[in-house]
Amino acid sequence: MTDAQTFSFSTGDLSIELAAPEHYQRVGELTAESYFAAGHFDSPDNQYLQFVRKVAERAAQTEIYVVRRAGEIIGSMTLIRAGSEYADIARADELEIRMLSVDPAVQRSGVGRFMVQASIERARLLPGINAVSLTTGSSWKTARNLYESMGFTHFPERDWVVPNTEIKLVVYAYSL
Repeated sequence: MTDAQTFSFSTGDLSIELAAPEHYQRVGELTAESYFAAGHFDSPDNQYLQFVRKVAERAAQTEIYVVRRAGEIIGSMTLIRAGSEYADIARADELEIRMLSVDPAVQRSGVGRFMVQASIERARLLPGINAVSLTTGSSWKTARNLYESMGFTHFPERDWVVPNTEIKLVVYAYSL
C-alpha cells in the first residue's frame, strides 16, 4: 500500500481519499460538468473536456482524490509531481494541483477550500516537496481570491497562455 492510498483528510462533514477505479467515471464527468457550467468552454464536447474525462490514464501517473459529503462524491482534484506528462508548471520541489472541480450544486460551500487545504497537507508528507503550485484563469476572480486568502502568491513571471488559444493562465504557489 502506498502513502497516497493511506492519505486521508477530513473536517466537518467533508472527507478526501484517493480515487478508486470505480470512481473514475464520476470524476471525469464531474470535472467536465463543473468546467462547462462555469462557462470556461463553449461546448461540452470541447477537446479539453474530453481530456479531463480520461481519468484512468491520468491515475497511472498522478494522485487523483475525491471529496465526499454524506458518502456522495462532490469534488475531485489531481495532484502531480514535476516530470509527469500531466504537469503544466510543477517544479522539482512542487506538488501541482490540477483539475480541481466541485459539483456545481455545492460550489461556494467550502469544498474548494477544503481540497486546497488537503493538497497542502498531502504536500507536507512528501519528501523534497517545499511548495504547492497551481494555475487558474486570469479572469477567474473567485478562484484567485480563494488562493490568495489561503496564502498562495501569484508569480506573474510563470504565467502562460494555453497554446493555440487566447486563454491566459496565472500561476500561484504556496510555500510550505
